[in-house]
Amino acid sequence: MATAQTSDLDRAVSLFHALSDPIRLSIMEMLRSGERCVCDLQDDLETAQSKLSFHLKVLKDAGLVSDRREGRWSYYTIVPDALAEVHDLTVGMTPKKGTLPVLRTGSCCR
Repeated sequence: MATAQTSDLDRAVSLFHALSDPIRLSIMEMLRSGERCVCDLQDDLETAQSKLSFHLKVLKDAGLVSDRREGRWSYYTIVPDALAEVHDLTVGMTPKKGTLPVLRTGSCCR
């Protein structure tokens, strides 16, 4: 059981890490409208190819985007199941009603 929990935690870390950078979030936002060529992403983000490649690799390694080659160009798209997974992980962290402790001044840490 601990192995499954560790695996789930590792997966959550990978997903949230991939989404923790402004450039990667910008890439995800740009891909919301559909598949985009890497050259378009580079132009829109006004970033160096090497920097963009790094960020796309992080997103791809986390399973958030996929790519396909056409000639010399790569095209990227969002993986919907991965976003659903992020959603489920986030919702799963929501405290259940009535489970949050009520802290009173001076009631702890004395």
